[in-house]
Amino acid sequence: MKVSKNEARLRRKPRIRKKVSGTESRPRLVVFRSNLHLYAQIVDDVNGVTLASSSTLVLNKAGQSLKANCESATVVGKDIAAKALEKKIEAVVFDRNGYIYHGKIKALADGAREGGLKF
Repeated sequence: MKVSKNEARLRRKPRIRKKVSGTESRPRLVVFRSNLHLYAQIVDDVNGVTLASSSTLVLNKAGQSLKANCESATVVGKDIAAKALEKKIEAVVFDRNGYIYHGKIKALADGAREGGLKF
């Protein structure tokens, strides 16, 4: 029986989450990819709080026209980094959420690094 891409991702996800956890000093940068949009959140797992978030959906409402592609992923990465630095968060742990570190996910991570976040 053939396993879909999403089922394979959901199998990888728990293995990653076992190793990656966010703290107050070094929260977790989580990425989610839907067919239409890209989402990024910075999460403190100890307190169970989302500290900052950004997405192509929110940035579209702010006036930019973004789709789920690499260029938009870079913009979301830079935006989440700016919001994190505003809240004095400089270092994060990257949670790729089961996605392969390639394409949009890599572009978002590179954008966050350009924006000043340290992984």
